[in-house]
Amino acid sequence: MNENPTETREATETLGAAVSHQAIETYEAAETYEAIVVGGGSAGLSAALVLGRARRRTLVVDAGEPRNAPAAHMQGYLSRDGMPPADFLALGREEVARYGVELVRDRAVDVTRDGDFTVALASGRTVRARRLIVTTGLRDELPPVPGVAERFGRDVLHCPYCHGWEVRDRAFGVLAASPLSVHQALIVSQWSKDVTFFLHTVAEEELPDDDLRRLAAAGVTVVPGEVAGLAVEDDRLTAVRLADGSAHAREVLFVSPRPVPQTGLLERLGAAFHDTPFGSYPVVDAVGLTSVPGVWAAGNAIGFAEQVVHAASGGYRAAAALNGELLMTDLDAAVRV
Repeated sequence: MNENPTETREATETLGAAVSHQAIETYEAAETYEAIVVGGGSAGLSAALVLGRARRRTLVVDAGEPRNAPAAHMQGYLSRDGMPPADFLALGREEVARYGVELVRDRAVDVTRDGDFTVALASGRTVRARRLIVTTGLRDELPPVPGVAERFGRDVLHCPYCHGWEVRDRAFGVLAASPLSVHQALIVSQWSKDVTFFLHTVAEEELPDDDLRRLAAAGVTVVPGEVAGLAVEDDRLTAVRLADGSAHAREVLFVSPRPVPQTGLLERLGAAFHDTPFGSYPVVDAVGLTSVPGVWAAGNAIGFAEQVVHAASGGYRAAAALNGELLMTDLDAAVRV
């Protein structure tokens, strides 16, 4: 399931020889843009593509840490099903560069507003823009069970829609992180009839009776007791080990990472947030406009469940809205003159 993480990082660090060299040189020569897109994943690149085609002077600031880097393939994106994420992003960078969009490998560490937006980068540079699109995504914080982080994206998975088909009909385990994990155990039973739900730190009495009945109806085996680690042989998951010393043969383990939204820039700008069971996210309208005028957000920066295809769509909508808003602002200013 997973490509070598080091190779993935190396691949995502390559903007393409023609793209990165030209982009960084141009970036050094001029520091003011009509739009800055912070984040170079599917949402950010989709936004940049729309803005570039709309002839907007645009900079993409990409820290090079895509959420799906551990996965060897991405699924569910029409016409790109099964494509390695690093290849998808490399192709996107090439496409946006054709329209004059500039890309820089850097991290936005601060932002202020004095009419326009000033973005401070980790490299020590500052750049300015009239409008911002924030697509900084989120970080998955994995359960602290030995072996989980090492196998994540391979045979330790989190999303059946992303990976279920590839591991169908194998012996599944589901690691409970909270009573909400019942939903994950029920969903993955669509891809395998051999599912064991490890309660881990969740007590069975915490589960509602309706959930227990659903688990029984789905044929899911419920196993109490804390999970101590994973057994791996020949680079394959073979069992889930409990603290009492017992081992349960499993080939795949589904987990529920704690999502950590990377929304520090929006917080600094004073954006409104709302709490969800999966973290706190900015309040946005149908096109991704936040409560801060001139600032849009898209992708996992606005929600846990945004898949690649959703993120790309959100970036498109945000960029189109930004472009239209800039146009009307400039036309109204011209009329007043």
